[in-house]
Amino acid sequence: MAGIEREQRGKMQVIRLNMQDQTGRELARQYSALVTPTFIYLDAQGVEQWRQIGSIDPDRVSDSLDTP
Repeated sequence: MAGIEREQRGKMQVIRLNMQDQTGRELARQYSALVTPTFIYLDAQGVEQWRQIGSIDPDRVSDSLDTP
């Protein structure tokens, strides 16, 4: 994830949540994230475009940023 953050700096915002604290638990419920790690890609309007459980594919992230 750190590599994606560096590579895509200025193109996207990465938010990391601790599922053990209150905010993390609330957002996990809101987004039905039952397994960690869960990566949820939201567009600029906050609409979920896709999610990935486990490891994340940097190419998928890059491709999603390049799609209007």
